[in-house]
Amino acid sequence: MHKGFVARLALVAASLAITAPLTAGVGDLLVAPTRLVLNGGRGTEVILKNIGSDTATYRISAELRRMNPDGSLVEVADPTANEKTAQDMVLFAPRKVILPPNQPQSIRVSARAPAGLADGEYRVHLLFRAIPDPTPATQAQEVKGIAFKLIPIYGVTIPVIVRFGNLEAKSGIADVRHETVHGREAITLDLSRQGDRSTFGEIRVLRAGVKEPIAALKGVAVYQELATRRVVVPMDAAFKGPIAGPVTVQFFETGDNGSTLAAETSAVLR
Repeated sequence: MHKGFVARLALVAASLAITAPLTAGVGDLLVAPTRLVLNGGRGTEVILKNIGSDTATYRISAELRRMNPDGSLVEVADPTANEKTAQDMVLFAPRKVILPPNQPQSIRVSARAPAGLADGEYRVHLLFRAIPDPTPATQAQEVKGIAFKLIPIYGVTIPVIVRFGNLEAKSGIADVRHETVHGREAITLDLSRQGDRSTFGEIRVLRAGVKEPIAALKGVAVYQELATRRVVVPMDAAFKGPIAGPVTVQFFETGDNGSTLAAETSAVLR
């Protein structure tokens, strides 16, 4: 989500391994899917839907983001040559849409590689931002001191990843711990990445004798700019057993053909 937006979050998530697309919502806008991978620059589309009761206007733009070691994304002030190439290469239309209530709109997205482009992975983030309606003129009122009127602006970003060539990546899991994060029990770990592309998938923490994972987290990415990121996996509220003891931690990478086990380790929680 774009930093600084005031969001009334409506989120419906599903695994990429099943048919239903991922959707993300901010304010009265739903976006599906929440992640695009263009292999060889092939085109695809994003669907926007206004679930509000009023007609709304949205502007679409391509932004650059980098991932911090904690998984957060920050705006890029000093783009690299790779990032500049990505921003110039990714094409999308339309760039502004007006959506009546419950009306969907498709945004076409593709990539046009410049001549001589090296094989590799290139990434931008599409920002879908609501444009507030013009404020009608009203009779001036006497105000003492300084007055402010805050108008919330809603937006959501999704990554667009363009890949050329036969790219590979390996994942690893280390430093598994039981911690309390923001008042909630969680499993924390380092998820590492090696290779020439990013990784994306689901982390599962398993306990012998327990059918379901005692902790799980979907939509975990490690982008190219990072070799390792710290991941916080919240404990399943339904698990009432002891947390301390041996566990198996798995990372399943999600792709077009479903999920595959990309990394696994054993640990003892204390």
